[in-house]
Amino acid sequence: MIAPMIAREPALTRIRVNGEDRALRTDRLSDLLRDLDIDPAARGLALALNGAVVRRADWAGVTLKDGDSLEVVKLFAGG
Repeated sequence: MIAPMIAREPALTRIRVNGEDRALRTDRLSDLLRDLDIDPAARGLALALNGAVVRRADWAGVTLKDGDSLEVVKLFAGG
């Protein structure tokens, strides 16, 4: 007898973004930025993944893994 197939939810990647836990449906950093309404071309934006700064040129190729920690820093001027 063949076992019936069970429909399963796609596995979610769980990471921490600026101290907040998030469940992601994608593992691509560029998709996460879009989901956060962050323009990757914006000036004054820096990212650190697991404590290491990620060069802007590498953002499109970064794959997030379950348990990663991402810090998104937006610089702004004013007083």
